[in-house]
Order: sequence, then C-alpha cells, then structure tokens
Amino acid sequence: MGCAISGLGLAPRQVTETRGEEETLSEEQISMIKESWKLIQEDIAKVGIIMFVRLFETHPECKDVFFLFRDVQDLERLRTSRELRAHGLRVMSFIEKSVARLDQLERLDMLAVELGKSHYRYNAPPKYYGYVGAEFICAVRPILKDKWTPELEKAWKTLFQYITRLMRQGYLEEEGAKRSVQVSTKERPDKRNTAL
Repeated sequence: MGCAISGLGLAPRQVTETRGEEETLSEEQISMIKESWKLIQEDIAKVGIIMFVRLFETHPECKDVFFLFRDVQDLERLRTSRELRAHGLRVMSFIEKSVARLDQLERLDMLAVELGKSHYRYNAPPKYYGYVGAEFICAVRPILKDKWTPELEKAWKTLFQYITRLMRQGYLEEEGAKRSVQVSTKERPDKRNTAL
C-alpha cells in the first residue's frame, strides 16, 4: 500500500555539498533532476493527482488543511476531482519552477520562502510539507521505470528537503510577522485615555 519512503521527514539531512549549514545539490544531481523532469512533465497532471491521492491515503490528517477534500472519504472520488487536479497542477507548476531555478538558488530560495508564507495564510503547517516530496517520488518512480536510480532518488529527496526547509522558514517568518503585528496593536495606548 505505502511507498517505502512515505515517512520522509521534514528535517534536512546533509547529503551533498553545503552552503553554510544548508544542503545543496551537486551539478550532477541538478542535471539528473532536469533530465528526469522532462519525462515527468509528459504526465504532469497524472503525477499531481497520484501524489495527492497517495498523500490523503497515507496521511489522512493532511485532508484537514484542504477545505474541499476534508470530508471526502472515497479515494475514487478524489481521483476524478477537478479541484484536486487543479491543485495538483499548481503544485507541479511549483516543482517545474523549482527545477528551472536550480541554477539560480537565490531565486529558488525566494520562491520557496514565499510559498511557505502563503501556506501560513492557508493554515497549512510545516509538519505536512515533507510528505509531499515523499509522495511525489512514489508517484514518479513507476513513470520513470528503469531510469529511476538510487542516485536520482537521492537527488529528488535532497531537492525536496531543501525546498521544505525554506518553506518552513517562510511559514515561521510569516507567523512571526503576524504575531508582532498583533502584539504591537495590543501595546498601542488607547488614544481616548491620553490626557493632554
């Protein structure tokens, strides 16, 4: 039923070279990801649907974040859902943008941090982010068949761990900004009680 890597956690591992404290992809890994993406793109909608149906199957608590799918128990209904297809395509579009920015990590960093900030606004906490990468890998492995290698899997895992870490950072930044706005609003003196 499950994929062997469904438990892929959120904590990044140092897998390759480092950029400060964070993991980065080697040139060879970037090349492997880009080449495999060309094949994945051919089935982009299918991968998006498979990925989210698997996500809801292996981690049903994730459905709580999705208003439209919260009460849907029938996985077959999810497979044919236009809304799920649309969301899957948005996620696949983000992955496509990420792959395109692998040679421009500053742009990729900004993209992932902004996505994390928007996930704060959607009430989608970081504990779920790592699951998406694991389910993406499970969804594309059968599509790539013999082109899927342990090295390619390691490259994709590293990319998702990198993105997940940045999304978490964006989420926490947005959460901190909202808290500071709430605190500063509470600390503002009531103008009606100010004596002149």
